[in-house]
Amino acid sequence: MGKTILETERLSLREITYDDADDLALILCDAETMQYYPRPLDRYEINSWIERIFERYKLNGHGLWAVILKAESRFIGDCGLMIQQVDEIDELEVGYQFNKQFWGHGYATEAARGCMDYAANTMGRNRIISMIRPENNPSRRVAERNGLKIEKLVHWRDYDHYVYVSEV
Repeated sequence: MGKTILETERLSLREITYDDADDLALILCDAETMQYYPRPLDRYEINSWIERIFERYKLNGHGLWAVILKAESRFIGDCGLMIQQVDEIDELEVGYQFNKQFWGHGYATEAARGCMDYAANTMGRNRIISMIRPENNPSRRVAERNGLKIEKLVHWRDYDHYVYVSEV
């Protein structure tokens, strides 16, 4: 298992490993879950996706982490901190994707809040963003529940995105 990064009341966030590939496929290969991304991945792309996460760990010391529901020791999604270039500025983004079986229970809000606290308290970062497509109302609600506010609208990676910002 990967190294544990942080814990919240109900969740544990740890580094992703190749052993997570099947659970990740339930998210990343699902058309409904990936509707706000350019396209779902196919099963063969999962290991490459994991390798990119490993590169972020090496390069930045952080990335997307596996979200484990502590009560069941079950992988339910990913959430973490990534460097994204927006308007030619490197920004620290909190991002998340969850298995649709676990939508509507506040897990994304809890995991994202844990990552924001980690960024502020462990990394000393006071500005966190979230890039969210305007039509992605569930993710917008997560950001808003965590106190993020829309700073601007940008055209990023071929789609319009709101840049939500928290000055923590």
